[in-house]
Amino acid sequence: MAPERETPRERTPSGATATTRPRTRLDQPRPPRRRLLPEWDPEAFGRLSERIARFLGTGRFIVWMTVVIIAWVLWNVFAPGDLRFDNYPFIFLTLMLSLQASYAAPLILLAQNRQDDRDRVNLEQDRKQNERSIADTEYLTREIAALRIGLGEVATRDWIRSELQDLVKELEERRDGHGVFPAERSAGRDADDR
Repeated sequence: MAPERETPRERTPSGATATTRPRTRLDQPRPPRRRLLPEWDPEAFGRLSERIARFLGTGRFIVWMTVVIIAWVLWNVFAPGDLRFDNYPFIFLTLMLSLQASYAAPLILLAQNRQDDRDRVNLEQDRKQNERSIADTEYLTREIAALRIGLGEVATRDWIRSELQDLVKELEERRDGHGVFPAERSAGRDADDR
């Protein structure tokens, strides 16, 4: 057996950069890189924001928010002094309500934007469906018009009946006017000729 020979590509001279760098394969995807920012699924985040916005728009949320605020105020007014955590101007309560509002507003806007996108897609689908319906209706209208034109040229039972009646009248007029049918005349001539 002959020894296998190396091709020039497989041989690399010493000090070449090809041996120091790993080969990049173009037929395989790159390994994922580390990111400094956290990743999230925008669809899952959008669904969560819609659920929160739906909850914020319910009477149950308003009732629970009212109960929490009343309990907060009553606790900080009537509790013993060392157990109070937010005294009279209720600055911490104001901060919490502002924080809740600052998060609620963008979540509600995000939910509205997603609803607008869905409405836009539905409107586009409805528009395309209407265009198809209009095209189908126009096609059917043309077909019905063609059938009417075609039926105008087709002999109907009433038309045939009226034509037959006209022929019978014409034959009766010929018989009354000439006395015999042309066929009877020719038959009589044949008898006389014998």
